[in-house]
Amino acid sequence: LKQFCLRCCRQQLPADFAYNSKPGMALKRIQKELQDLGSDPPANCSAGPTGDDLFNWQATIMGPPDSAYTGGVFFLNINFPSDYPFKPPKVHFTTKIYHCNVNANGAICLDILKDQWSPALTI
Repeated sequence: LKQFCLRCCRQQLPADFAYNSKPGMALKRIQKELQDLGSDPPANCSAGPTGDDLFNWQATIMGPPDSAYTGGVFFLNINFPSDYPFKPPKVHFTTKIYHCNVNANGAICLDILKDQWSPALTI
């Protein structure tokens, strides 16, 4: 069975085309999370796309008051896989930071960013 584009009814689509494809679902979810961050931004941090690429974000965390990080500004990169939210985003600090859950390369060692990730979680 061949699928055809519903707009023009003449252009044949690839056999593996799916309107609910993983990249399409990921993009829709990422757009929703970006909209939610804009309408209810968290205190002391921000995040958003790097340029026009919605799958790559930069985030900023301000050091919490009354902590060892007070006055610090910490930058992170967030890369969403094409099968997000079924797979976790890759998140790492680009600013050097000393923390027990961050390695020397800035990778964050948290189970919810690895095997304990759930599609119910958001950025």
